[in-house]
Amino acid sequence: MIENKPLAALFMLTAAAFVAGSTLFAKALGVAGMHPFQVSSGRFIFALLGLAVASLILRPRIIRPNLPLHTLRVVLGWLGVTCMFAAVAVMPVGEATAISFLNPIIAMILAIPLLGERVGPWRWAAAVIAFAGALILIQPGADAFQPAALIALLGAVFMGAEVITIKRLTRAEKPLQILIVNNVIGVVIACSVASFVWVWPTPLLWGLMAGTGLLMVCAQACFLNAMGRADASFVGPVFYATLVFAALYDFVIYGVVPVPTAIAGALLILAGAALMVWRESRKA
Repeated sequence: MIENKPLAALFMLTAAAFVAGSTLFAKALGVAGMHPFQVSSGRFIFALLGLAVASLILRPRIIRPNLPLHTLRVVLGWLGVTCMFAAVAVMPVGEATAISFLNPIIAMILAIPLLGERVGPWRWAAAVIAFAGALILIQPGADAFQPAALIALLGAVFMGAEVITIKRLTRAEKPLQILIVNNVIGVVIACSVASFVWVWPTPLLWGLMAGTGLLMVCAQACFLNAMGRADASFVGPVFYATLVFAALYDFVIYGVVPVPTAIAGALLILAGAALMVWRESRKA
């Protein structure tokens, strides 16, 4: 892919909107009593079905996929998403999301030794500003420090490491190929584990599982396009915008009116992303 940092930022913002939506679906499934392993399996099943439809139209060619790296990426992603689904089922969505959103900072740090990327002061400043906004927006209090919070933190580590594998894959393979191979492997792994806890869902739960999977695969497509057009350390902090979308969905769906501190946090998140885009555009 040709480097295009503004377009990469736009793709990442779109991915953030889809991820926030899928988290709300996963929350509903968890509240209904569905096991996190089963939620993850539904996410892979319906994501693969969506990709199958796209493949019938686009007819992609699968050319020499790096299966070991794909498998590593799937395992990391599956563990990260499962931890997130498990945490969000028993603690507030905002607090779980805030903890899991340490993953862009983890990815940015890992990108230095593993990808050879240079992270200058402007990127560090943008990441810190965005993270500070996340803390202000969510205001994680004492309730965040519970076993579920540790699960969310572990998920952040897995997802941060997954970002590195995604970046390496985008250097050699096309986004649609990565999505297809990853979700095929993901279905095998997730369904194998979920078979031990499987309970047949109601039609409503099937619909929520479908929504989770389809929204997540749309997020993946946007995420891969973003990663293929800019450094991981550049586009990673933009993903904090998911918190803004989550707050917006809370307002539209549940009528939750953001308090002034939440608005300030959202503005800081957007300011951090805007600072990075502006700085990189000036450098270009």
